[in-house]
Amino acid sequence: MVSTKAPEDAYTAEPFLPDRGGLPALRRAAADCRGCPLHRDATQTVFGAGTADARVMLVGEQPGDQEDRQGKPFVGPAGRLLDRALAEAGIDPGDAYVTNAVKHFKFTRAEPRKRRIHKAPSLREMTACGPWLAAELAVVEPELIVVLGASAGKALLGSSFRVGESRGALLEREIHGRPERLVATVHPSSVLRAQDDEDRKAAYEGLVSDLKVAARALS
Repeated sequence: MVSTKAPEDAYTAEPFLPDRGGLPALRRAAADCRGCPLHRDATQTVFGAGTADARVMLVGEQPGDQEDRQGKPFVGPAGRLLDRALAEAGIDPGDAYVTNAVKHFKFTRAEPRKRRIHKAPSLREMTACGPWLAAELAVVEPELIVVLGASAGKALLGSSFRVGESRGALLEREIHGRPERLVATVHPSSVLRAQDDEDRKAAYEGLVSDLKVAARALS
């Protein structure tokens, strides 16, 4: 039986996790998660997508505006860029399980009805959502985790994680009690935020280079 009561003493998704049922049960339960206040303003929970036998798990920060509206991860501009980079690196996007460290969109608005502006989740919010990511890892048991950006890295590897210090290297760490192999890189949205075409091209090539390390680890 899954509790529907929000925790009173701390943010955590733990009471909302089902006892069994694999990814379908996790997805259904996550739709009703009230483990932290982010659910109040988000349109819906955005759970991971992919099959339980995926060889690689891609972990981003949180859903963006389009993901929040459609209820699927990585369906916005950053997701399309990621699919292109994965294919160029030799990883079939259809063979990956994609998810986020935080399952609700956190945003701010300058004025009502104005565009929703992404706001990075806090460490407390990422920790609260951690049980969902741990459950996904336990079901999928990927051969490799690709860490997309600083927030995902901190959620998985701790608050001292820095993308610049770790990107493009094959790492081995214990995550939620399991030995895991990881490759860290930038979040694809950072490529889209590059100042000009030249910077954007260099950022994209860096992303592809890091993903090629992941592809070699899977070969």
